[in-house]
Amino acid sequence: MSHSPLEAPQRQRAPTLEQHAVPAEPLSPVGPLQNHLLAALPAEAFQRLAADLEPVPMPLGEVLYEPGGRLQHAYFPTTAILSLHYVMEDGASAEIAGVGNEGMLGVSLFMGGNTTPSRAVVQTAGQAYRLPARVLTEEFNSGGPLLRLLLRYSQALITQMAQTAACNRHHSVAQQLSRWLLLTLDRLPSNDLVMTQELIASMLGVRRESVTEAAGSLKQSGVISYRRGHISVLNRAGLHRHVCECYGVVKSEFDRLLRDVKHH
Repeated sequence: MSHSPLEAPQRQRAPTLEQHAVPAEPLSPVGPLQNHLLAALPAEAFQRLAADLEPVPMPLGEVLYEPGGRLQHAYFPTTAILSLHYVMEDGASAEIAGVGNEGMLGVSLFMGGNTTPSRAVVQTAGQAYRLPARVLTEEFNSGGPLLRLLLRYSQALITQMAQTAACNRHHSVAQQLSRWLLLTLDRLPSNDLVMTQELIASMLGVRRESVTEAAGSLKQSGVISYRRGHISVLNRAGLHRHVCECYGVVKSEFDRLLRDVKHH
């Protein structure tokens, strides 16, 4: 698989994730319609994109773009989960949103900005389909169903970002961890996550000790179990009892705006 000269420098390893990165698995026969946005497009609109959709592996920790980088592709995850981070001048970062098979990476391409101040990192290894920026913008500018779909998704994504900021300011680390776990589980086919406490601390923008304490509380309650690099949710209903209202706000907004995506 070849990469464009401009894309190659952007796809690198994040320094904070590199020690946990794993080799990319061979691409499995997962089709692009496993992405909910692509699956919601009318057949005619999807066919206009299909020839340019390229399956790409998403190894854990890979950086798809850095702050200020110009995007060359949009990414539609199928089995991978991507994380958007805001990076401070001193290198510290925190997650502002996650993107799984419910969405896409590359909103700035059709919003007119072309660049973004955030960093995009692969949070959960898997697969995605990428689409050249030119193809996406041409279809978006034609004013068809892709435009309406992506605008609704953008509103849901903005809600997620705003609620994450409020949650990180006003709620406990245990509540933040519960919100993050539930949003991640919504994008996975199982209750098992390959994720270390160091990475979760980086996602939430808190100290590792705070995550250890919060995870220990959830473990003691029988909600989760964990060992090095793996977290299993044993009682999802119990996790709901520990989460703040932020999870429900984000989930309700995605359900409201993308209801036809789920029912397609």
